Amino acid sequence: MASCPLFLLAPQPPPPLVAARHCRSPLAGSAHPLTSCRAPRLRRRQSCRCSSSPSSSSSSSSGPRERSPRPRQRKQRTEQRPGSGSAVDPVGFLVKTGVSDRAFAQFLRDRHKALKDRRWELYSRFIDLKEGSSGYELLGMHRHRQHRVDFMDWAPGARYCSLIGDFNQWSATENCAREGHLGHDDFGYWFVILEDKLREGQEPDEYFFQEYNYVDDYDKGDNGVDAKDLIRRMNEEYWEPGEVTSRKSRWETVAKLYEQMFGPNGPQTEEELGEIPDAETRYKNWKATQKDESSSSSPSYDIIDTGQEFDIFNVVTDRASFEKFQAKATPLAYWVEMRKGRKAWIEKYVPAISHKDKYRIYFNTSDGALERVPAWATYVLPEGMQSYAVHWEPPPEEIYKWRFGRPKVKGSLRIYECHVGISGSEQKISSFQEFTSNVLPHIKNAGYNAVQIIGVLEHKDYSSVGYKVTNYFAVSSRFGTPDDFKKLVDEAHGLGLLVLIDIVHSYASADEMVGLSLFDGSNDCYFHSGKRGHHKYWGTRMFKYDDVDVLHFLLSNLSWWVTEYKIDGFQFHSLSSMLYTHNGFSTFTGAIEEYCNQYVDKDALIYLILANEMLHELHPDIITIAEDATYYPGLCEPTTQGGLGFDYWANLSIPEMWLWHLENVPEREWSMNKIMKVLISSNHHMLSYVENHNQSISGRKSFAEIILNTGMCSSGSVDDDLIFKASSLFKIIKLITFTTSGGAYLNFMGNEFAHPKRVEFPMSSNEYSFHLACRQWELLDKGVHKHIFNFDKDIMSLDENERVTSRGSLNVHHCDDTNMVISFTRGPFLFVFNFNPEVPYQLYRVGVDEAGEYQLILNTDETKYGGRGELKSSQYMKKTSDRRADGCRNSLELALASRSAQVYKLVRILRI
Repeated sequence: MASCPLFLLAPQPPPPLVAARHCRSPLAGSAHPLTSCRAPRLRRRQSCRCSSSPSSSSSSSSGPRERSPRPRQRKQRTEQRPGSGSAVDPVGFLVKTGVSDRAFAQFLRDRHKALKDRRWELYSRFIDLKEGSSGYELLGMHRHRQHRVDFMDWAPGARYCSLIGDFNQWSATENCAREGHLGHDDFGYWFVILEDKLREGQEPDEYFFQEYNYVDDYDKGDNGVDAKDLIRRMNEEYWEPGEVTSRKSRWETVAKLYEQMFGPNGPQTEEELGEIPDAETRYKNWKATQKDESSSSSPSYDIIDTGQEFDIFNVVTDRASFEKFQAKATPLAYWVEMRKGRKAWIEKYVPAISHKDKYRIYFNTSDGALERVPAWATYVLPEGMQSYAVHWEPPPEEIYKWRFGRPKVKGSLRIYECHVGISGSEQKISSFQEFTSNVLPHIKNAGYNAVQIIGVLEHKDYSSVGYKVTNYFAVSSRFGTPDDFKKLVDEAHGLGLLVLIDIVHSYASADEMVGLSLFDGSNDCYFHSGKRGHHKYWGTRMFKYDDVDVLHFLLSNLSWWVTEYKIDGFQFHSLSSMLYTHNGFSTFTGAIEEYCNQYVDKDALIYLILANEMLHELHPDIITIAEDATYYPGLCEPTTQGGLGFDYWANLSIPEMWLWHLENVPEREWSMNKIMKVLISSNHHMLSYVENHNQSISGRKSFAEIILNTGMCSSGSVDDDLIFKASSLFKIIKLITFTTSGGAYLNFMGNEFAHPKRVEFPMSSNEYSFHLACRQWELLDKGVHKHIFNFDKDIMSLDENERVTSRGSLNVHHCDDTNMVISFTRGPFLFVFNFNPEVPYQLYRVGVDEAGEYQLILNTDETKYGGRGELKSSQYMKKTSDRRADGCRNSLELALASRSAQVYKLVRILRI
């Protein structure tokens, strides 16, 4: 039988005790010296590649053999997300959605093959997705237990790497990576060690493996424990007598085996050796000479050789010795027992780099010397035209301590989107602390259950709203420190709010001094080279999604925010920029071939699949939202069925539709059918919102400016007819958008009370003014803004109590362009909208499926919402009649004020 590495062997659990006696071997008294001490470690695999069976030998000799996936990889590929199906079908969602395009189906199959290849390539480097998304544990700057700081970064195009900063007077030669593989590997990862400096008068540590605990003042090693005593105690507590023997020579074990086989005066030549019996005969003869010593502490076992392939793994032990081995604790980690506390470290060493020290990374490249901000830096401070990474290692008393766990949100998502910098009333950049104190309580009071923050990642250009990211692992320093952001997230969790952030992995800033562009001097480190590496219109850089190290960077970035800051989800910004080589700036007709032609970036699609698989596998409660203006097929379908795996997709057509109607179509000419077509075209996992923040940021007016007219709102009253009509329209637009959503609704900061001004960040065109880069919170208690806020708050409360948007799909019964009336049901709720700006209806009949009594639970015309209260309290309960309407067997007669909406709930079912 061919030899096999010992660590591959896996002893089977023992049979029942009776069978163990039957198989008990006389070897129990003196087991073989090699196998007896190694047997406890034999637990790795159930198969061995080094078998010498005829099939394996013939296949190996016939030519290159196709690599089979490792057991862990096979498990990874077959694991399913809950509810995603039991088998992998690359075109599974096409059958579900009724799409029968042959070219697109073939594209999905080819993409699935490429996905498997990309997985194999990724797993061959990082074992699995967990390992491939945890680069932040090694890269960047980390304090090592052995009184030093380790730094690692990826720069394959560099020839020399060193750290410069306050800690070494910005010397490019004092702290550099060592030569050869001690300083960098074949993949371009550079490794720099910063050794803590001994204080004057202190002696170096006696042991090179001396560790320190930098958090607790004292540890076990402060008691004066000695390494020799610990090693002796470890041997006495773990190893059985005779299991560990010292060897004076590497041939000592071989000599003892030879003496056991042939005696002390064994043959010295081949002639004296004579004929050697076969292995089985020699084993039986040797076993017969052994005594059955039941008092021996060594494990008792026997080997069953049946001549079958892999039968070398059939090592059978008796129950008693097996259970004794299982009960053993692991050997004492003597280096942990010797670990000293923080006070001992401070007394002996000066930190190589202190908390808040500034530093940069220095490269020598083919084009000369470069200074860069490390790609994995977790805190970056700008100073003039330069930026510096900041070493963030606060002392234990200053480390932020989390107080609250992640909240569990049931039902639909009600997301409050905001930007920290413009969240204050003053004309300045607001901070994380101000946002935590002032805005988070307002969000909770307004009835939302999630907050989505844009512009969190570090960006050099404030006017970019945070979308031109320069440092992906750092929070924006203009808002505060990493601990300030942790407090924001923690306080939000304490209020029961989920925290989502806008993640920009579709492109990156083109800044070379601060960002990733030309990071190591080469043009294709993180990004594509040539035209493909640049966004056609925005001047940003496009990631190279087919590179394993770029995938490692992006996946680790997602996992970093979830692990370090306990983020609950991501909205993936502007997917159309990454999914197509034309960056989404092309006319889309809706034809299916536009999603599988030569302009589609298959590597970007594969990255999104891997990102969703990683996030949902490692963090099951995570929420991912796709922002794609092209509505790529399968955004929210399971990855095992050919989808991309997102939880929700943002319907960008809805705010564009409302804006188009408000600016270009007279209100009397609005088409109810066209409006409903956009609202419910595909509300499966759909995130809806009335107003896109990009519309007010991109130089256009906000909806409040268009509908309410800012001048009138500031001086008029609710009795003013123009303001009344404007606010009525604003309310029914909000209500119909919310109630037709697919389980998620988003509102941008200020829109809940009809903020009268658009958003405009400081830039050269407005002389860097903050006049429009703030929110007028004082309007919350004034006039029409107070009424609209009360209405928005009651909508959120209605969904909180009744789970309106979680009631399944809509059933549209009535959609009349002439009367401008829409009616639909969702679960037990009936929604009726009268968009007619002039005509009220006293007895308007709408059909319903279920006969019974319907109670009015929300009316936009109530006086607390700024309405006129035309509906009397006696009209709040309605009973169906058996008159058919809208294709239904039952109907209701309702009084509808102009520009109003009503929500009824079925409270009693009548059986006919």
